[in-house]
Amino acid sequence: MILYITVAAVTALLAGMVNCRPAIQPYRMTRQQMCNRICLFTVFLILFALSACRLNVGNDYAKYVEFMHLVNCNAYVPTEVGFNLLVKLLYGLSGYENYLLVFAVYAFTTVGIFLLAMYEQSEDFPLTFFLFMALGYYFQTFSTVRYYLALALALYSMKFVLRRQWVRFILLILLGAAFHKSLLVVIPLYILAVLPWKKWQLAVGALFCTTFIFCQDFYLKLVIMLYPTYEDTEYLEGGTSYINIMRCMAVLILAGIVFLTQKYGKKACREAPRTHCAERTRVMQLVFDSGGSGSCSKEMHFYFYLNLGALVLYVFCSFLPIISRIGYYLTVSHILYLPALLKQVENERQRKVLRAGILMAAVLYFAVYMGRADNDGTLILPYKTFFFHDMVNILSDVN
Repeated sequence: MILYITVAAVTALLAGMVNCRPAIQPYRMTRQQMCNRICLFTVFLILFALSACRLNVGNDYAKYVEFMHLVNCNAYVPTEVGFNLLVKLLYGLSGYENYLLVFAVYAFTTVGIFLLAMYEQSEDFPLTFFLFMALGYYFQTFSTVRYYLALALALYSMKFVLRRQWVRFILLILLGAAFHKSLLVVIPLYILAVLPWKKWQLAVGALFCTTFIFCQDFYLKLVIMLYPTYEDTEYLEGGTSYINIMRCMAVLILAGIVFLTQKYGKKACREAPRTHCAERTRVMQLVFDSGGSGSCSKEMHFYFYLNLGALVLYVFCSFLPIISRIGYYLTVSHILYLPALLKQVENERQRKVLRAGILMAAVLYFAVYMGRADNDGTLILPYKTFFFHDMVNILSDVN
């Protein structure tokens, strides 16, 4: 645990020196740009090394080694074609079943895409990265490596949704689905989140949500069609996460606080001399007019409905066995949404108070997560590396 806390603290400090909106000078690299590159490379190297050097760390590490062995033997596995082809390619190049190289490639790609997505899309990279570490997204990449590669691609794809670059968005999602097919659900969900919803449409959507209560058998059959290996297994038991429900509600409450703060700020601004408030009013209209054309307005609208959609899924669709995976595709936007919300608070004192509250909540979440890090379903403790440990026997070895 000390290792993980140290890594989180060191990388967060390095990320704190990164400015994702540096001043640019023609034909010259500024000090901030150089600092960004050095810090980002160091952060990437630390996170990649910790992930790539692990051995049997993660709740399904041995299961993945078994899958890779079966792929190499041309046996049936429930994994996607992208994963299977990657295993065959790396095993072929290595000349033996080099599962360490496969995990290293996944670590390299997943960490790299996450960092790139955060740097390009965040309004406050240091805070976004801190949330990425404290909310456990990085440490969860030690498990379900296929899914977290897909999650990284989902986060990166959000910029294409906001820019309405639908071809790039669809192609990226299809590529990611070759490694984890659950990624396909973000196509309709992200498109729904970016639409300019009207009140009557929200009412129809709320009415549709009641079908999740009365038509559970129908939706379970759809899940079995997507995941046939789940049939007649404990995976169909479903369940929801109360922590994620509280997270979504807390984010919505924060969004409401920011909205009300700025709303009353606009009212006070109208009562003040126009020359002192014209620019302020213009910015706030840009932010909170969801039908506006400003990019900031689009982002806030998109992130808000992703969070609202996640809350609806966690509450009404707890019977679905893959609800946590679907929900994470939506709640991963929190690491971008929270910094964007804070940026809209013009009062410096209020912004500092809200920021401190977010940091304290994230630290508490991290403490709870680390306290359960050795439990079944997580198993990232104790940390082991191939430098000092040997791999346990997999199922094929025992048989």
